[in-house]
Amino acid sequence: MIHQKLLFFLILLQVVASTNAQESNDYVEFNDRKNVVHGVYLGIAGSYGKIDKKDTYLGSVKIAYVANQQFEVGIIGVGLYSEQNAQSSSFSYGDLVGGYGGLHLEPILFGKSRVNMSFPVLIGGGAVGYLNGDIDDPFTDVDQWDAIFVFEPGVNVLYNISRYVQLEAGLKYRFSSSTDFQPGLVSDINGFSVGIGVKV
Repeated sequence: MIHQKLLFFLILLQVVASTNAQESNDYVEFNDRKNVVHGVYLGIAGSYGKIDKKDTYLGSVKIAYVANQQFEVGIIGVGLYSEQNAQSSSFSYGDLVGGYGGLHLEPILFGKSRVNMSFPVLIGGGAVGYLNGDIDDPFTDVDQWDAIFVFEPGVNVLYNISRYVQLEAGLKYRFSSSTDFQPGLVSDINGFSVGIGVKV
């Protein structure tokens, strides 16, 4: 009788051990670096677009937290320079400069693949103003600053070079609140932009 109980216990132990061995593939080991799916990155990007049909250049820096390779949340800052060459009663030459920033949200599709697609959104605000001289002139300053609200959705294609570096290229459209500049100057900074960037 004792031998039968011992034999039953050994068989049961073997079954449990084999089951655990099969299920062990479903667990993530802490030292398995390939399975790290959360993290924080620094992103830098440059883009080109139009404001009021004039050439516009933008640069951005963002810091974001990536949750399970499916969603990003962070903060972003954007600087812009637009070759407006504006004419007004207060100055004869003026390009538009400024910046905006705020909350960065980015849902990600196909996050486990080498190539992903994402839909970034910026919600925030900033200010723009006109230079009262040539940007190359060391005595140039900015006139007629005006605050703006900005909502900027977009679509990106992402390419994972490695676990630590990702390239992005995309298209965005910038919606802004109206400005209070005098007639003849831009009424908003709405417009498309295309750009490339890197995340580290």
